[in-house]
Amino acid sequence: MKLICIGRNYADHIKELENEKPTDPVVFLKPDTAILLNKQPFFIPDFSDDVHHEVEVLVKIKKVGKHIDKKFAHKYYDEIGLGIDFTARDLQAKLKAKGLPWEKAKAFDGAAVIGKWLPKTKFKDVNNINFSFKKNDEVVQSGNTQLMLWKINELIEYVSKYFTLKIGDIIFTGTPAGVGKVFANDKLKGYIENEELFSIKIK
Repeated sequence: MKLICIGRNYADHIKELENEKPTDPVVFLKPDTAILLNKQPFFIPDFSDDVHHEVEVLVKIKKVGKHIDKKFAHKYYDEIGLGIDFTARDLQAKLKAKGLPWEKAKAFDGAAVIGKWLPKTKFKDVNNINFSFKKNDEVVQSGNTQLMLWKINELIEYVSKYFTLKIGDIIFTGTPAGVGKVFANDKLKGYIENEELFSIKIK
């Protein structure tokens, strides 16, 4: 399975990082080795002094698809989740400045948190899901999927032009504003509506 990540999908996050608004979704990949194992803490890597949390709504693909039309995209997933795209921001900045790929800053071991999954049927509209993220019991990120520049079905259509989607693939749909540095002993929790979907510690 692969993790397909979308960058710059919320206008307020684009603004806070002073990035340019893209004309197409920004796509990058994480390997399965980036997944933080269940109930394990996240260890800040020794190659970065500025690791940021980015909370994101996740979509799990349930069947193989290629060149999927947006109107059929809803048939390719049944579960919605929440996770973290950890980013070594200092390393990413150096790589971007040289026009180099981001993978070392985004795809390192433990850089992808995947929380519990919820059935899609739990939601009246997947384009109107509230989610939030707490650091040490303080809400630091919150968003709603209606604020995505490209909605879930549009992302599936776009991504499947380039990559065959397979069973178990996960799409990270982008993060809202409020990203920030994590420190040792931080406690991070993520919620969809009022349901806690993950809780991890930083080491």
